[in-house]
Amino acid sequence: MKIAILNGSPKGNLSVTLQYILYIQKKFPHHEYKILNVAQQIKTLEKNQEKFEDIIEEIKTSDGVIWEFPLYVMLVSSQYKRFIELIFERNVEDAFKNKYASLICTSIHFYDHTAINYIHAISEDLEMKFVGHFSADMMDLMDEEQRKNLISFAEDFFSTIENKLVVSRRFPPLKSRDFEYNPSGILTNKEKININDKKILVLTDYTNEDANIAKMVKTLQKCFSDKIEVINIYDVDIKGGCLGCIQCGYDNQCVYKDKDGFTDFYHKKLRTADVYIYALTIKDRYFSSRLKTVWDRSFFNGHVPTVIGKQFGYIVSGPISQIPNLREIICAMIEISDCNLVDIITDEYYDSQTIDLMIYSLAKRLINYSNSNFINPGTYLAVGGKKIFRDAIYGRMRFVFQADHRYYEEHGLYDFPQDDEQAKKMNEMFIPLMEKDEKFRKAFYSRANTEMIKPLQSIVRDPKK
Repeated sequence: MKIAILNGSPKGNLSVTLQYILYIQKKFPHHEYKILNVAQQIKTLEKNQEKFEDIIEEIKTSDGVIWEFPLYVMLVSSQYKRFIELIFERNVEDAFKNKYASLICTSIHFYDHTAINYIHAISEDLEMKFVGHFSADMMDLMDEEQRKNLISFAEDFFSTIENKLVVSRRFPPLKSRDFEYNPSGILTNKEKININDKKILVLTDYTNEDANIAKMVKTLQKCFSDKIEVINIYDVDIKGGCLGCIQCGYDNQCVYKDKDGFTDFYHKKLRTADVYIYALTIKDRYFSSRLKTVWDRSFFNGHVPTVIGKQFGYIVSGPISQIPNLREIICAMIEISDCNLVDIITDEYYDSQTIDLMIYSLAKRLINYSNSNFINPGTYLAVGGKKIFRDAIYGRMRFVFQADHRYYEEHGLYDFPQDDEQAKKMNEMFIPLMEKDEKFRKAFYSRANTEMIKPLQSIVRDPKK
């Protein structure tokens, strides 16, 4: 059978993930494999319709499709995202319909599930029969057990196609309805919000002044007593997406540094605000590939947080309430940076007056939180993600990302549990007693609940704290 491989790495044949495909090819040589470097060739595919149609023809004549990609900032690369957009923009969805699909991705398992969810959902939006995913650590191919797993995964995929097995659907289709937002005028008598000395930055990506998101941005601007800065990311000088070359690992210097204006834009604009508001439109099950380019290119900072203690708000046009995967990505990105997400406003309310009031409330709360320096404690999204970064930078990735390592050392981010002196002392004191003295153990557990809250009660009862 013929298998189309949609390679999502900007590095093309030098992709780590592609090696997993080549291993499958070695183990199952009786199948035909057509490797299509769609991410690497994205600029050509945008400009050359004939070459794009050649790709689509390969998919049409295939028995199965494997989405193959490395993770880029919790998703696929911006180049791969752009290819997916072209599928819908050029109305070639039928080429994918009823094709069996699977995915193979590589990463350090930092939010690989959100990338998997995205491609899984896109496959089902294209009416493909999604069989499953194989999410590998970058170097899993070196492990014999993982190679066995990969072979089993491939066997199942091929067998499912050959036997025309039925697979379940996980993601329901997105439902949208036509709604034109127009400012209601209800904010006319509302008191303008004083921004004091706060710098507010609105980042948007609309291409049509009559789009809902464009009009929502104008409503937002009118909420404040002073002018706020609005930047359309299509106006930023960006020559291309992140190449995954990791040349920034040593000193955070991007290979594009003197070739476009992104690094300058990042340092002068993206790092300097107190309040950030993203005003965006849903494209498929994410935002635009242009925004993904901005987020991917920001990786020249490595795994170092560069925007800390800031307030974030989102104004979204499109069915974000039906895409919990995207909401999780938004929350995780903000929490991992030790910032605060105030709210996500959407035009899904289908009532302009309600939307106006929500935009005003968002603006008011952003300033209030910024004035009080409030940052919500991180959930598992941040705590778990930071630990993955911490361990990777301390260990196997240190020699590549030396700038990260220097930052982590200087800022105490290597917070390993074995270095917790208080925990060490408690364990040294209590573990022997718990193991050897049954009477002590029973007494300990009988008083555990009351003793646990004593230090907290001391804070509650202290009028000075």
